[in-house]
Amino acid sequence: MPTAPRLDPQTELGIPPERMPRHVAIIMDGNGRWARRRGLPRVAGHEAGAAVVREIVTRAAQLGLEALTLYSFSTENWNRPLDEIAHLMDLYVRYLVKERDTIMSNNIRMIQIGRREGLPAEVLNELDQTAGQSAKNTGMTLCLALNYSSRVEIVDTVRSIAADAAAGRLTPEQIDDKLISDRLYTRGLRDPDLLIRTAGEMRVSNFLLWQISYSELHVAEACWPDFHAAEFDAGLVAYSQRERRFGGLGEKL
Repeated sequence: MPTAPRLDPQTELGIPPERMPRHVAIIMDGNGRWARRRGLPRVAGHEAGAAVVREIVTRAAQLGLEALTLYSFSTENWNRPLDEIAHLMDLYVRYLVKERDTIMSNNIRMIQIGRREGLPAEVLNELDQTAGQSAKNTGMTLCLALNYSSRVEIVDTVRSIAADAAAGRLTPEQIDDKLISDRLYTRGLRDPDLLIRTAGEMRVSNFLLWQISYSELHVAEACWPDFHAAEFDAGLVAYSQRERRFGGLGEKL
């Protein structure tokens, strides 16, 4: 299978290597609004959004990102109409099958974060197929947040730590930032450098609450189906112009 070409961010975007984010997380918002503005059913927005996922995933991999995390379906999304949920689950199955070649040709390793309980067997099967086939790929990690809630993730982490403490495998003094990070669904991934949200919304919606403590934020006005490579690139360029201080004074002060 031919390998997709790699792009140099400095040549392509004018971003030097030390200014590129290594992990980008995206809240993909606005599919329903995109469809409503066009007089279409909400599911049409989800279909259009799925096509953009391929474009952004490919762009991120070719620019050499270490990881891209996409907020795809939250635990709260189960409150949506049943027909919309059924369409979304079918869309995941179709996407995972259709995009397997794209994932492999871009040397992408795909993983899922979120609870598996509640997801249809067909979705879990295709997730496992794609994750298994791509497990040895050495390029970008595509992290699909599916049936995900940050608060649920933190609860699961606390339960895991509490169980070890109750069994005498841990003492309270051993619990620190690193231990908690190592118990999260995202263990093994660096925290996101950049969090992008589409559709102009100014909230983080229960997404990676622990992990985005020092992430830079970029809000794009475009709804997700209109968020193409140019909008993604604009977010990377905006990030490259920030000064990250992590609580310090920084070089300019």
